[in-house]
This record gives sequence, structure tokens and C-alpha cells, in this order.
Amino acid sequence: MSRDDTKSIARELKTQATILGGLIALIWILELVDLFVFRGALNSYGIVPRRVFGLRGILFAPFLHGNLVHLMANTVPFLTLGWLVMLQETSDFFAVSAVTMVVSGLGVWLFGSPGIHIGASGVIFGYLGFLLLRGFFERNIPSIFLSLIVGFFYGGLIWGVLPAQVGISWEGHLFGFLGGALAARMLARRKQPA
Repeated sequence: MSRDDTKSIARELKTQATILGGLIALIWILELVDLFVFRGALNSYGIVPRRVFGLRGILFAPFLHGNLVHLMANTVPFLTLGWLVMLQETSDFFAVSAVTMVVSGLGVWLFGSPGIHIGASGVIFGYLGFLLLRGFFERNIPSIFLSLIVGFFYGGLIWGVLPAQVGISWEGHLFGFLGGALAARMLARRKQPA
């Protein structure tokens, strides 16, 4: 590996760390401000199913959390799976995040149970869906290998798409996963030679 290749990889890793670190910092700062300044009032900007004002939650819900435990539970998988989404191309992260936020948000808005749905777990499940299905759609050795690794370490999360626990937005998980699968299909088509 040449010196230029090493510098390029280091630059890419720094960019990825900046993106993920910046997003996590933003989410943590918002949660701390919400808890200590607004006393949880920002959570009202989450997704409220079948209410027009609840559509704003499609954009805001992934940045809002019910408490610090909820946020801590989402931080590590967001960082890990988010970085794995970036592994082949950093730009994939933005495409997968956008598609997942829209599909998950609209799915929850249309079919979600009553209440306010918040948290980054819909996006996390989108990353999971993308990573698990990327190998199937792209059909190349690195993507298949990555899908298998993610399946081995994070495959147990798939049960989160089922209604198992009151107060957990399984709808966000399910539609996030479907959004990730859609993103995997879309990006695989884009990357196929003409």
C-alpha cells in the first residue's frame, strides 16, 4: 500500500468519525437540553400517527429520546451499524439514512399505535436491513461477507420488528428495516454497470 493510499484511508476514516461523532453529539446535546431545560417537552415533536402535525416527526423523531437509558441503548448500535454502512462508501450513509427515515416515519405515521414515537431505533433497524440485504442485492464478495458478519453479530435484533414489548415502537423497527432493504435495492441498482 502506497503512502498516498494510507493517507486517503486515514482521511476517509477521519471523515466518517466526524460524521458519526457529530450526529451522536447532536443527539446527546438535544437530549440533555430536552431533559434539563425543556423537561421532555421536545418529545412532542415525534411522530404522532395519523395526525397532520405528527408528520414533522419524520424529520425530528430520530433525534429525540425518552430518557438517557433510551439514548444509551441506541448510541452503540447507531455508531457500529452506521460505520458499517459507510464502510464501502461514506455517501451510502446519507442515502440509507434518508430513505430509512422517510420509510420508517411514514410507516409509523400510517400504521403506528397511538402515542408519540421517538428514537433513532427506526434508523438503526434501517442500517440493519441495509447491511443484511446489501450482499443479496449487490452480489459481490465484500458485500456478502459484510452481510454475514452483521447477521452473526446483530441478527438477533431482527426480533425487534415484532410487537413484543409495550412502549417500544416495533412499527418503527419494522418500517425502518424495510426502508433499509429498499435502500439496499436502490443503491445496488445505482452501482450496477450499465
